[in-house]
Amino acid sequence: MAMTHGVSIRDLSLSFGSLSVIDTLNIDIQEGEFLVLLGPSGCGKSTLLNVIAGLLEASDGEVWISGRNVTWEEPKDRGIGMVFQSYALYPQMTVEKNLSFGLQVSGMAKAEIAKRVARAAEVLQIEPLLKRRPAELSGGQRQRVAIGRALVRDVDVFLFDEPLSNLDAKLRAELRVEIKRLHQKLSNTMIYVTHDQIEAMTLADRIAIMKGGVLQQLDTPQTIYSRPANRFVAGFIGSPGMNFLNVELVEGEHPVFMIGSTFIPATGYSFDSKGFKAGPVTFGVRPEHVATGEAAEKLPFSIDVPIEVIEPMGADTLVWSRFEGQEFTFRIDSEHDFRVGDQVRIGFDPARASVFDPNGDRL
Repeated sequence: MAMTHGVSIRDLSLSFGSLSVIDTLNIDIQEGEFLVLLGPSGCGKSTLLNVIAGLLEASDGEVWISGRNVTWEEPKDRGIGMVFQSYALYPQMTVEKNLSFGLQVSGMAKAEIAKRVARAAEVLQIEPLLKRRPAELSGGQRQRVAIGRALVRDVDVFLFDEPLSNLDAKLRAELRVEIKRLHQKLSNTMIYVTHDQIEAMTLADRIAIMKGGVLQQLDTPQTIYSRPANRFVAGFIGSPGMNFLNVELVEGEHPVFMIGSTFIPATGYSFDSKGFKAGPVTFGVRPEHVATGEAAEKLPFSIDVPIEVIEPMGADTLVWSRFEGQEFTFRIDSEHDFRVGDQVRIGFDPARASVFDPNGDRL
């Protein structure tokens, strides 16, 4: 059954010769949803965006937009606006002309064009720039104009292909907030491609994490962070990355994880419905879920570890240590006065951990 609104990707595959880039993908994006496609370079996320836009033809499957099967339609007929990594502005035209040019070509009435350009300029706060040319603008201003060019088309679905990756960190953070504001104002469906997990976590209603053309997990940022479906997702989300300890799962009346001569209780950890069996597993703990000192003593598990490296980050500090010979990182308040060589008591709640079987799937 067709969805009336939003975007639906059905059994979509794409191959270039014998190389499979997207493998039987199914995603339903609700009307007004902000979906982020996240993954490393070469995972198929930009390719998927280009298929939705009609710039690439799928080998198999269908793309539905606002209840219409648009699989074989031209990009201009799909009801989409696209914003690329490169701004692709016409250098000889003013900002105003860049915004209005596509509408003029399509034969729209002058009054309607003026209205749409004025609205886009107001939403994106670029009214003072309308008479300038792209060469007179900063990178952030150019990207705003590029977004404005998609905005004037008055479409149901916006597609963003790594729009902020050419900007410096401060500008990226500013424009991230602008894009979030824009979505709150317009409530259009937005599909946004990035390899930056912070962009994904802050912008998305839901994140689709891809690897090798295959969807790994599709869920809210919070679920992906706290209950990653597999080891790849767990390692990709979070900065610094999750600690992965090689442990032995020992069954019994109360299952435990054994690492060296240390036992970590499995108390409170909710195993997946498929159950588990004894043997080697990976025990994952996020650095920010580790407490120190007295707070550590109150948690279900605590142990003394040696401090090897200290990295002050301003608001907090990263500490690198060893846990039964395996590397282990934790994040502490910058007020702590630890020194390299100190032994420190750390603790965590196993209920907040993530445990993966030898194939990397969540247990």
